[in-house]
Amino acid sequence: MSTVRRRAPEETRERAGDPPRRHRIAVLALPGVPPFELGIPSRVFGGVEDSDGRPLYEVTVCTADGAPVLSDAGFTLRPAAGPEALADADTVIIPPTHAMPELGRGGPLPREVTAAIARIRPGTRLVSICSGSYVLAAAGLLDGRPATTHWNLAPEFRSAYPLVKVDEEVLFVDDGDVLTSAGVAAGVDLCLHMIRRDHGAAAANRAARMCVVPPWRDGGQAQYIDRPVPEPTVASTTATRAWALEHLGEPLTLARLAEHARMSLRSFTRRFRDEVGMTPVQWLTAQRLELAKQLLETTDWPVDLVAHRAGFGSANSLRAHMRTALGISPAAYRRTFSAQA
Repeated sequence: MSTVRRRAPEETRERAGDPPRRHRIAVLALPGVPPFELGIPSRVFGGVEDSDGRPLYEVTVCTADGAPVLSDAGFTLRPAAGPEALADADTVIIPPTHAMPELGRGGPLPREVTAAIARIRPGTRLVSICSGSYVLAAAGLLDGRPATTHWNLAPEFRSAYPLVKVDEEVLFVDDGDVLTSAGVAAGVDLCLHMIRRDHGAAAANRAARMCVVPPWRDGGQAQYIDRPVPEPTVASTTATRAWALEHLGEPLTLARLAEHARMSLRSFTRRFRDEVGMTPVQWLTAQRLELAKQLLETTDWPVDLVAHRAGFGSANSLRAHMRTALGISPAAYRRTFSAQA
């Protein structure tokens, strides 16, 4: 995973005794923007505070030319700022637009949008929500990089922008200084991930609680693609998954999970995949990684103890899983995120 390019020290240095400067986020509202996706950054980042109750983010909604834009809900949105907000931002977020069909054919951006994007300073973190990825791709900012978009748009997106490495299976892609999310609610997942990356798990968990959403959703877009809803009479694995989360530090074999669900191994595995979109083993590994990351961030326990409590059995096993999933060792993860937390 690449890392975010940092600003020069003179750009971020603060005078002794001054409160920390808020991280400035500019949200670019384009014509045809859905109000829900437009409101996600303000809602998620708006309530994040430090230990003294001071806001850590400053969110500004702007337009490419400073003029109001018509949303796809039929009402006009009056922005707080124009394109000058993009030049001053630490992070720029681009929600989707439903008024630029030419982008789906690989067509050019409108001149005012191109000019607005040109104002963004090098090193600024770039983020798209859902089909906002088309704007980044049309500007050439995703060439050669991994990215995602709404699963239903992936074939069109791949055809229009062949240089982008599209992955329609995931909820979001973090490529360091460029991050992209899947449709609608995946924008919430990505914003919470950014808070976690900036300030640690505790801050992200608080933000998630304020929004009444889970701080981390396991799985990917595959679990939402044309998957029939089980009949109410069909046994579910929901209770077993909740039970497993309370027993991650214990040996949890497939047979033990199936026994808890009172199903045969075959029925349990099939029902689990239908409901979650992955195998029980894949799901367990993901949950154990999340628990290990939280313990590394919030405790000073030795890595061996963290591995044991998270159900990996040994530090070597935890190291192997973290390197595979995150490209980082437990010790390096702790150095990065425990300091931020």
